[in-house]
Amino acid sequence: MAIRTIKSDEDLAWALQEFERVSNSDEVDEDCQLILRTLIEAFERQKYVTDPPDPVETLKFEMETHGLSVSDLVLFIAQPNRVYEVLSGKRGLSIQLIRRLHRGLGLLLEMLIAEPKRA
Repeated sequence: MAIRTIKSDEDLAWALQEFERVSNSDEVDEDCQLILRTLIEAFERQKYVTDPPDPVETLKFEMETHGLSVSDLVLFIAQPNRVYEVLSGKRGLSIQLIRRLHRGLGLLLEMLIAEPKRA
């Protein structure tokens, strides 16, 4: 198989089809899969540039998704008033707090260290 760069949506469609073909073949070529996946991801990152989400919004989304309450976050943040300060944006996330939220809730570090979006 000839590998080629991905410069357009047509190239992306080819790469995705080729990735599927290679993945579903009887003898999976892991090197080819890795190369195609890397090319696809690089093209998508370049074409679909997105800003990282606001850390507080990430935390609120996590709370809503998993049915967490303020009292659940006390384990990671401290007193309830501190949780409310973080959720309202009055208090930033310290390095220690980011580490606890990452370990305890499994949140991606990239999402927690993003620059907060201010209104």
